[in-house]
Amino acid sequence: MNPEQQKIIQKVADEVKQKLEGEGSGHDWWHIVRVWNMAKHIGTSENADTFVVELAALLHDIADWKFHDGDDTVGPKIARQVLEKHSVSAEATDQVCDIIMGMSFKGAGVKTEMKTLEGKVVQDSDRLDAIGAIGVARTFAYGGHKNRPMYDPNKKPSMHQSKEEYFKSESPTINHFYEKLLLLKDRMNTKTAKELAEGRHRFMEEYLDRFFQEWDGKI
Repeated sequence: MNPEQQKIIQKVADEVKQKLEGEGSGHDWWHIVRVWNMAKHIGTSENADTFVVELAALLHDIADWKFHDGDDTVGPKIARQVLEKHSVSAEATDQVCDIIMGMSFKGAGVKTEMKTLEGKVVQDSDRLDAIGAIGVARTFAYGGHKNRPMYDPNKKPSMHQSKEEYFKSESPTINHFYEKLLLLKDRMNTKTAKELAEGRHRFMEEYLDRFFQEWDGKI
């Protein structure tokens, strides 16, 4: 990456930080930092275009569809405005916006396959932050943000077959592990992410086992 590109990355990072700092649903500035760092690590390991990878990682939650009534065009639109303001090339801008448009999980039965290596890297980085110890914490933070019950034994997980069905779901937080988080390990794209996902996945399984033992008063 050349010095001019590095300056652009820093300016975009400053702008995203200003917008997302203090956000309380688990989609805050520190989520962006973790995804950004992971994307740099995976992108380097997989020989991806780091300029595109870093921009997409920084902007991937600039306007998440979950907070805009399910409209997944808002994020790419705002990202495009930011990139054009900082004179990013049309080619790189289109690549970043395509990544942001396609990267979110939209239901167990919905395919969200990335066309480019850079898209795969950023999608993997975001999904890694959704699993493991931090993933558990973020899941409960989001559930509290949406005023959802922690667990209800009478409500079973649902394998949503459309984005609309997934978006309208108000299921308890524990169900989210079965509806999304435990599925992510097998949906990683890159070799690096697949290796990292194993341990994080195992931690969630152990956590759920402990949760249900405590729920049932066995320990």
